Amino acid sequence: QVQLAESGGGSVQAAGSLRLSCVAADNTYRQNCMGWFRQVPGKEREGVAAILTGSGTTYYADSVKGRFTISQDKSKNSVYLEMTSLKPEDTAMYYCAARPWGGCGFPFRQSSYAYWGQGTQVTVSS
Repeated sequence: QVQLAESGGGSVQAAGSLRLSCVAADNTYRQNCMGWFRQVPGKEREGVAAILTGSGTTYYADSVKGRFTISQDKSKNSVYLEMTSLKPEDTAMYYCAARPWGGCGFPFRQSSYAYWGQGTQVTVSS
């Protein structure tokens, strides 16, 4: 069983920044694609960013392009989400996910991600 642990969430004012971290246990970092998703209560979970771990190719939802940056540190089995210019609508529980096959095709297809973390809450106040 692959384990993912997110951290770095918190409360911040609009226009502020946060950096989320996702540490993968064991061999998770052999996973093909790592993604960040978010969910607001009562709404569907949505993809935010993804990274193809082999090449470092990144993918972003339109709503976060230019504001969020996904990155990785293979030596630490970690993926990061740097969030800047935060808006109240970014408020959500943020989840890290790992996909063991298929590259990052359709990067926000949630059913293709086999492993999920428990989430970290991000709250942005106006």
